[in-house]
Amino acid sequence: VQLQASGGGLVQAGGSLRLSCAASGRPVSSYAMGWFRQAPGKEREFVAYIGWSSSSKHYADSVKGRFAISRDIAENTVDLQMNSLKPEDTAVYYCAASMALTVSQKSYPYWGRGTQVTVSS
Repeated sequence: VQLQASGGGLVQAGGSLRLSCAASGRPVSSYAMGWFRQAPGKEREFVAYIGWSSSSKHYADSVKGRFAISRDIAENTVDLQMNSLKPEDTAVYYCAASMALTVSQKSYPYWGRGTQVTVSS
């Protein structure tokens, strides 16, 4: 599967962005899908994942209640709605696909190019 993330940009604190991860080659329903992010000078970290049934979702504590992950079978995408953005959300965001439902990025063999999210204060 090939993945491509899009939707990043510059937004003021308190604003919203919606990221989209488009898959090609295989349907997104074949995988558990995750979003990760890497801030400048920091290691890449888990943000959220969604399971095959879409009823299984999990979020990092830092984004819980503000971000929402969803899957669009018809469009073959996995989206990340980000609300109430904070400057500390500034990072490059990556989507990834796995055969395991996990927060460990080592278990995600398929990665898309990242999309930059910048939140100004």
